[in-house]
Amino acid sequence: MNSMAVIRLGTSSWANRDLLTSGWYPRSVRTAADRLAYYASRFDLVEADTGFYAIPAVETTEGWAAATPDGFTFDVKAFGLLTGHPTRLAALPADLRPDGVDGNVKLRRGELPEEAVEELWHRLHQALDPLDDAGRLGVVTLAFPAWLAHGERAVRRVLDTIERCAPRRAAVELRHPSWFEGGQALRTLRMLQEHDASYVCLDSTPLAATAEPALVRFHGHEGGVPVTYSDRELEDHALRLRHLAAGLGEMHVLVDTCCAGQAQRDGERLAALLAGMGTAPNRAKLRAV
Repeated sequence: MNSMAVIRLGTSSWANRDLLTSGWYPRSVRTAADRLAYYASRFDLVEADTGFYAIPAVETTEGWAAATPDGFTFDVKAFGLLTGHPTRLAALPADLRPDGVDGNVKLRRGELPEEAVEELWHRLHQALDPLDDAGRLGVVTLAFPAWLAHGERAVRRVLDTIERCAPRRAAVELRHPSWFEGGQALRTLRMLQEHDASYVCLDSTPLAATAEPALVRFHGHEGGVPVTYSDRELEDHALRLRHLAAGLGEMHVLVDTCCAGQAQRDGERLAALLAGMGTAPNRAKLRAV
């Protein structure tokens, strides 16, 4: 019998505005640290998507580590500028902003001096250190733009970004369909496997594991419109996850925060289904269902 992966399950963020006003948190949970501690009592994984918009301060990630128990894991999204997203100048550290440019202007990675890009990577790794030191760091998610089509230049960009992420484990999210059309799908997966990077599977695509942990993302929306998963859909997804988990060591499952606590509710339902199949996600999630 194949061994079954440790399945960590959580959501993409614990503090977005819709969630804070949804009633999912008890009224007694008032501070940022208390909210994170409460979330960590229900799930043992979260994606820190705030890192996509700005590199968090070291003091911030120290607080994340202090507010969560042993066994809790943060998957951290890399700063969007580093994966090719146009980014508001005001999101950069003040000392790395070009002089005389309006803070609302959006810059691309190639418009910054290479030494500034290197410094951004250095500061990202500094921000990750407290989580890594506390045993809380999972993967660094490299979410590439949806318009990044497959090609030699794009491949070099992806591989360079994976390399700069080292020694932290990288998970790569590629959304342009050209990466997975026809025979290119297998070549893309082999590329990630050869560079020991996890492929970020979407709930709407075939599931595959190129490195550990395997990572599956439930988008929770279609065409930008939030959706709620039906019981049948979640049952089907739970079966697919169980199949992928066979023979793996660890899998991360993230439900995107889409509206007013729905991701948390869907995550708890999915955890219950996995537990009912004999694939218990973990102690914290089992307390939540």
